[in-house]
Amino acid sequence: MYPLVELLTGLLFVACYMRFGLGLATFKWIVFSCLIVVLTITDLRVRILPDVVNGPGFAMGLILAAFVPPNDGTAMALGERLGRQPPHAILGIQDALLGAAFGSLLLWGFGALYKLLRGHEGMGLGDVKMMAMVGAFLGLRWTFLTILVGTFLGSIVGVAVILGLYAGGWKKEVAERASRRGLGSVSSLQWALARQYQLPLGTFLGIAALLIIFLMPVAMERLPFPPVI
Repeated sequence: MYPLVELLTGLLFVACYMRFGLGLATFKWIVFSCLIVVLTITDLRVRILPDVVNGPGFAMGLILAAFVPPNDGTAMALGERLGRQPPHAILGIQDALLGAAFGSLLLWGFGALYKLLRGHEGMGLGDVKMMAMVGAFLGLRWTFLTILVGTFLGSIVGVAVILGLYAGGWKKEVAERASRRGLGSVSSLQWALARQYQLPLGTFLGIAALLIIFLMPVAMERLPFPPVI
């Protein structure tokens, strides 16, 4: 895995240069890419999104937003409604804070609703903290799209993995032993076990964030009509 991660990081550096040229914007998205690579791979391997990455990443997002603001405009729109516009750097920090608050609170709300409906935790606070960091870099609108795309990818891959585990006989021996004790048929028990397999949401949120950064601006430039977001 180590050389693959190194290769991925190098390719992301090149992608940042090709997409944003040479300047502060490139530096900002190189920092963001490094953070996402660490979080994505760590969550995939050990199901942890470390605070030691999320915390400093959030601070870096706020600092860099003063120089390279998120391509969002939410803070400016709010300022127009209030009849006053702060300096450009303050607008960038406001967009970063709005993105962080929206991303973290939205995921926290999803997690609380899941626990209320299912009776157990379905999401860790690491995902919430990760989206606070991502929101500080991306702003509110791109953060919302990151969550949308990330959860969609996670759902598609999750269903495929569950079906693959079931078809491949994952934990079949456990299901057979449970069936001999009268707990149900082998097929139903094996399906129940496969459904318990959990994929790391942070990994898919990280992939979605990179897709948003590198592909969404290109897609919007090619739209035959103005985007509605």
